[in-house]
Amino acid sequence: MTEISLDQIKKLRTKTKAGVADCRQALEKTRGDLKKAEEWLRKKGIESAAKRAGRETSKGFIGTYSHDEGRVVSVASVACETDFVARTKEFKQLVHELTLQVAAMNPKNVKELLKQPYIRDEKRTVEDLIKETIGKTGENIVVKEIKRFELGG
Repeated sequence: MTEISLDQIKKLRTKTKAGVADCRQALEKTRGDLKKAEEWLRKKGIESAAKRAGRETSKGFIGTYSHDEGRVVSVASVACETDFVARTKEFKQLVHELTLQVAAMNPKNVKELLKQPYIRDEKRTVEDLIKETIGKTGENIVVKEIKRFELGG
């Protein structure tokens, strides 16, 4: 068995924001390989998201993004299960990323948004990004509504 150092756990935790126990488990499963451990955590988050689908989402956050000196503005209404998660940095970051995606890619509806390649990493979809955040927060997350406004558009 490979010895997992505290430094390895710290590096993985800093990069993924996953819990200490999850980071240790990922490193043990991947024999200390940080890249493989990241992938293992990502897959675990997606599996975790599947278990949470269907839970009621009545709390959340409405995010906005303004681009090109206000010529393009996007809005995303994103719901989660509790106010506690709605106030976390991870959730607010997700909402911000979704508003950037809407401004850049102009999806016609939520379904189209979820299927789009994520603008910061085209190997992943927006749906994957949401599932990863569900894995981190431990709550169901649903994009309720999106809008994009463009001056002269």
